[in-house]
Amino acid sequence: MTFRWKKQGLIVDFDNSPLKDRFISHMQKPYAVVFDNFVRIYFTSRIKDTEKTYISIPQFVDFSKDFKSLIRYSDKEIISKGKLGCFDEHGIYPFCPSLVNGKLYAYYTGISRKVSVDVESGIGLAVSNDNGESFTRLGGGPILSASLHEPFLIVEPFVKYFNDLYYMFYTRGVKWSETNPPERVYQITYATSSDGIDWKKSNKLIIPKILGDDECQATSPVIKIDDRYHMWFGYREMLGFRTELGKGYRIGYAYSDDLENWTRDDSLSGIALSSNGFDSEMMCYPHVFMMDEEIYLLYNGNNFGKQGFGLAVLKKNC
Repeated sequence: MTFRWKKQGLIVDFDNSPLKDRFISHMQKPYAVVFDNFVRIYFTSRIKDTEKTYISIPQFVDFSKDFKSLIRYSDKEIISKGKLGCFDEHGIYPFCPSLVNGKLYAYYTGISRKVSVDVESGIGLAVSNDNGESFTRLGGGPILSASLHEPFLIVEPFVKYFNDLYYMFYTRGVKWSETNPPERVYQITYATSSDGIDWKKSNKLIIPKILGDDECQATSPVIKIDDRYHMWFGYREMLGFRTELGKGYRIGYAYSDDLENWTRDDSLSGIALSSNGFDSEMMCYPHVFMMDEEIYLLYNGNNFGKQGFGLAVLKKNC
């Protein structure tokens, strides 16, 4: 199948939103949940914690299902800050709700700071009882975290039900560089669960690298079209990605017939950097979802979503 996406441009601009009165920047990692009469997009924005550090806090914005009307922004805390000493003490990023056993669960990455490297992370779980406007943790610890063969950086969950199992595609750390400061390297893996709470890790890296051993891969939404599974993900160089054009995040693509063995072919992703504008230097954090028989792609652009997020629609009959 050949994919071709039609870009709709930046659909939310941080500087022209009410969020700028409460946060300092960013609308990172957009993630859509489709309701009966609207679509809600979750993301994280930043507040300043100290002079040099920030905390990411989940928020949402509601759109009409044709994306022609922005209905409202969240105006309150949707999940409380992690407690002192917990894995999510220093922020939540990203925040990814999914419908599990009739409940709206939020799988999220909790951040805690370290000394030798900047952060450690794990995946937490919260549940909503008010249609996704707020969430309560099921417990103070992570449901997925570092282990014998995955010693650090367990992040960015995407959960979906396929073939009588819940699959969580997520990112795990591979190494920290010897540079000063150290930079992280990470790749995509997956775990499975019968109930969405207890998970069995595959301990298998599933997406081949094309940039060498230090390629970083992140964010891995999966959608089934016909009889094949399709994944869009972000990838970048380990070094220079913040400042050098061509080394920042781009969107890659892979497909699978069994959810375990994946073939990568970025030429089929159907989307690339624009010649100018908010996504001319970087495209990252893709989220692909289906709504009313249309397939959509949400993503961030330059500077990891500092300006906001954009939308693309899959062209039919490609």
